[in-house]
Amino acid sequence: MTTDQFLYQQEIQVLHEISAIVGQALQLHEALDTILEILSNTLSMERGTITLREPGGELLQICASHGLTPEEIARGTYQPGEGITGTIFRSGQPFAVADIGKEPLFLNRTRARNLKKEDQAFVGVPIMLNDAPVGVLTVDRLFGKEVSLTEDIRFLSIVAALIAQFVLLNRRVRQREASLVAENRHLRAEISEKYNHFFAVGVSPAMQELNRMIHRVAPSKASVLLLGESGTGKTLTARIIHEMSDRCRHPFVKVNCASLAANLIEAELFGYEKGAFTGANEPKQGRLEGAHTGTIFLDEIGELPLGVQSKLLQFIQEREVQRLGSTRVRLVDARIIAATNVDLNQAVEEGRFRADLFYRLNVFPVQIPPLRHRLADIPLLVDYFVKRITREYGHPFSFSPAALEALTRYAWPGNVRELENVIERVAIMVDGAVVQPTMLPPHLFAAPRTAPTRTADHDRGSSHLTEIERDTILSALARNGWVQHRAARQIGLTARQMGYRVKKYGLEETVRRNRRHTSRSAASSIDRSG
Repeated sequence: MTTDQFLYQQEIQVLHEISAIVGQALQLHEALDTILEILSNTLSMERGTITLREPGGELLQICASHGLTPEEIARGTYQPGEGITGTIFRSGQPFAVADIGKEPLFLNRTRARNLKKEDQAFVGVPIMLNDAPVGVLTVDRLFGKEVSLTEDIRFLSIVAALIAQFVLLNRRVRQREASLVAENRHLRAEISEKYNHFFAVGVSPAMQELNRMIHRVAPSKASVLLLGESGTGKTLTARIIHEMSDRCRHPFVKVNCASLAANLIEAELFGYEKGAFTGANEPKQGRLEGAHTGTIFLDEIGELPLGVQSKLLQFIQEREVQRLGSTRVRLVDARIIAATNVDLNQAVEEGRFRADLFYRLNVFPVQIPPLRHRLADIPLLVDYFVKRITREYGHPFSFSPAALEALTRYAWPGNVRELENVIERVAIMVDGAVVQPTMLPPHLFAAPRTAPTRTADHDRGSSHLTEIERDTILSALARNGWVQHRAARQIGLTARQMGYRVKKYGLEETVRRNRRHTSRSAASSIDRSG
């Protein structure tokens, strides 16, 4: 074997071994140390360093080495243009020295070399990215003295090009991670802000009950079915449940079942393989797979075609996904939160929705109250939207008591979303600082009202808000066996506050009668068991 053949064989082996560790680029320093170790084990290199300058940094710093002690590495810091290393970096050109003892540019900054030793060579090449230097690769020598330093430079430049790709890959991943972290922080801050606003403006019993239900179900693994009209905040509620669960650091995937064509939704949910149908040129992961270890939110679940309902039911039962055109089964762990604004019971009766799927989804139903059932929240919601829109438009304004009263009398079929749109429209149209009833959209007065006009009926407690509070108290008592202190704790009242409301709404006899009935039922059960 000739010398050239032997060198070629050695170089191919080095390049092969370096290529094999490209997967280690995320641990850049360790990967670069390994590259230098490969050069030492295969070739004649005794010492080598890789010096990089971080983006935005000033100094060049040794980040990987072979044959140097930690103390020597710590001393390896250079300004661009300083010594041989700095000169290579600034010029972007290789540099070779046959005898470092005779080269004034050789600083021996690390003190790793004996300058009195004769014929000690030194070779360095720039590490280039996008035609700009990012670092320098230096070695004592790659090959023996019988080989020209020109060959060292040629092959070292090839290795430097590979190192540049390691650096590029690492930096892109770091940038992506930083971007994801920032995005995650932003989303969490946004969710936190929306969550705080969602319940800070929810003083009504209906919203307090929703808050308690969310806190109860979020940490569990149960499927959740969100029920409520359009614009009530079902998507935000789903996101809050996800953020309060132990899956919060994993994906939250939203699918609007009504926005996808019937012939596309199966492929969207379950994915497909190449060639599964016309246009499937590449395999695609489905939304369920994308939600693995996280949560999938199926909005408008009532619009799901029957064929896809069957496949979704199978997924819930088996936690398995099979892409279109594939025989492979993939295990997927995704929590399901579904939402609908239609009556699924009626859909089941009419044959539009599978009963078995409904029972699987309806493990923990949560009713999102419409705005007309939370009248006490409207002034706070108005205040919240006014402040936010004032920041956006730079035009401060407020609602007069009469205008605010008009807002509380409207039925709000579009719920909170409609209220927000109305306030934004008013902000654009209003000239003064105070909004009067005449400045409100006419349809607010033409539509049915949420409650009767303030007359003696209101004084006797027949307003819609009063009815809601009374119903909330009754529901809490019924759920807790008509024990007042338990019901009070569940809906966030003190025992004294509960007692006041029971008396206020004339419920004392109702509580006593149901308590007696509950006690008799319990005694009867004990007798039968005995």
